Amino acid sequence: MSGLDAQAGEDFAADWDVWHKQHEDRLAAPDGFLAITSINWLTETPTRFPDAPGEWAADGDGITVRLAPGEELTLDGVGITGRHRFGQIPERGGLFPSDADGVYEVAKRGGNDILRPRHPDNPLRTGFRGTPAYAPDPRWVIRGRYRPFDEPRDVVVGSVVEGLQHVYAAPGVVEFEAGGQPLALTAFNGYTPGSLHILFTDATSGVTTYPANRSLRVSAPGADGTVTLDFNQATNLPCAYTEFATCPLPPAENRLPVAVEAGEQMPYEAKAGVA
Repeated sequence: MSGLDAQAGEDFAADWDVWHKQHEDRLAAPDGFLAITSINWLTETPTRFPDAPGEWAADGDGITVRLAPGEELTLDGVGITGRHRFGQIPERGGLFPSDADGVYEVAKRGGNDILRPRHPDNPLRTGFRGTPAYAPDPRWVIRGRYRPFDEPRDVVVGSVVEGLQHVYAAPGVVEFEAGGQPLALTAFNGYTPGSLHILFTDATSGVTTYPANRSLRVSAPGADGTVTLDFNQATNLPCAYTEFATCPLPPAENRLPVAVEAGEQMPYEAKAGVA
């Protein structure tokens, strides 16, 4: 390897280290997914949970909390006392009222209203020691082509929660080649305008990587449809760490027959659960 090639490899690895550190910091933030202490499926019956203030309920008009005297939450800088109605929350949306002890996510997942308290002293968060991953490898940065559907399609997928389903808008497929095979992945709309989000499994799933799913974000396709798939940035979803997640499963066609030996591997927490 020439000195120039070696330097490029070192720069690639250093950039990946920065990206992965930022990703892990978001996961382990004081109000991140590792701070979640329970998931509670709300009904019309007001219920008090041990890790949240107030009594919580949900009906056709949305989620309501009734706070006892001395209990107060803050949402967007505004104090909440007594009875408060949060209203209807859209699917995959959420609000995050808080107090001095934690943050209390109210959200809708799979058509169900939920409450997920998040406390920074949760042992899952305080004991987090990072996520193992394959060494970054430029060979897993693959050029592909995006082929949009004539019209976006609603795709129904399962969930790690038995009986729960998610519906995602799929604008098209990404075609690429790996392991000498032509492959394609159904892509969902991403988190920024024009970008794509892909859920997949591969031949490493359940061996060195989390069995249910991995996630890959893809920047907006070029004008000619070209995209870059950087599998070094394939990440675990929250369900790989906590039982209090409602993560979607990949569509059946996104189960790749090749071993994608790149990106995040099975978390220590998941390995401990299997053991």
